[in-house]
Amino acid sequence: MLDKMMNPTVLFNHQEHLIDGRSEDDILYELLIKRGVELTTPIQERVFVGKKVYCIGYGVSFACLAEVIGMDDIEELANGIIRWYKECSLEDGVQVHVFFRDSAFADNRVKANMTETLKQYGITHVKSL
Repeated sequence: MLDKMMNPTVLFNHQEHLIDGRSEDDILYELLIKRGVELTTPIQERVFVGKKVYCIGYGVSFACLAEVIGMDDIEELANGIIRWYKECSLEDGVQVHVFFRDSAFADNRVKANMTETLKQYGITHVKSL
């Protein structure tokens, strides 16, 4: 049993841990519930590079729950989130969180590029679901 657990192929098979067939809205509302966010909290939507992005609570959190995010999407998607974040004009000290589907990223390089691009603009809490 331990050998199977240590096998990278077995670990890779568990990359997608969200239930098949779940819509972005399903995942979004599960995220809100698990984080203790009121379901009446305002949520806005915009689309950047064909990917829907949600702004939750006037910019306290953002979520992009697209199924695929490639290297070619990073710059425009990150810049769209950054522009929207700046529009929100949050008070100093507010920790903004951005959530992505872990399995959406083509590889760790794409995920790292997205994270580092957002961090350059003060968004340091980037999380994968």
